[in-house]
Amino acid sequence: MSNSRPALILGALLLTAFGLVGYLGKSAALAVKEYERSVTAKGLAERELPADIVIWPISFTLASNELTELYAHLEQNTTDIRTFLQAQGIANTDITTNAPVITDKSAQSYGNASAPFRYVATAVVTVYSEDLAGVRQAMANTSELGKKGIVLTAGNYDARTEYLFTGLNDIKPSMIEEATLKAREVANKFAADSGSRLGKIKRASQGQFSISARDANNPHIKKIRVVSTVEYYLID
Repeated sequence: MSNSRPALILGALLLTAFGLVGYLGKSAALAVKEYERSVTAKGLAERELPADIVIWPISFTLASNELTELYAHLEQNTTDIRTFLQAQGIANTDITTNAPVITDKSAQSYGNASAPFRYVATAVVTVYSEDLAGVRQAMANTSELGKKGIVLTAGNYDARTEYLFTGLNDIKPSMIEEATLKAREVANKFAADSGSRLGKIKRASQGQFSISARDANNPHIKKIRVVSTVEYYLID
């Protein structure tokens, strides 16, 4: 009996200790779980701004049976296009000329022997300018080139007009700030509706900036957008 009493006391103490540890562990787990309650919100920032660079490839096509004659016509058309552009107020330094691409129909294994012209040439005069208004006005006046007999190539994928926006770095900070504030507004509304309030930021991520044409008819006006995703702790 004297030997069993210490063992009973030790057992009771161990049970009490295990119970206390279990209780504390459960309380700590509940506290951690409660603290990890969070809400994730997204905030969108958008801008509509004009492009600041235009790339306008002017592609034209010529055909002839005489190579010497073809090159002479290419040179004349290129000169006429440059003269037209300069008359429209476009700086000569904004105009570049690519080497023409000439196809010899008779040298092609799949060529058509009945083709009316042996040689077909495609050339491109490119305008790279920050003067969007001036270039767009020149585009509207390209009928003057047609009156000179210059056949402009339409629908050429490699000769599409491009409008670029290069000022993204200047507006990035303010757009990120705006997107983050909007995300917080959304999270605050959720927290209020759930009877909680926002705590610290648990994690945040910034989406990629996207730049696209505002619509098909106004490719020179760009829509810039970014989405920020922010997760906040919730506090009761």
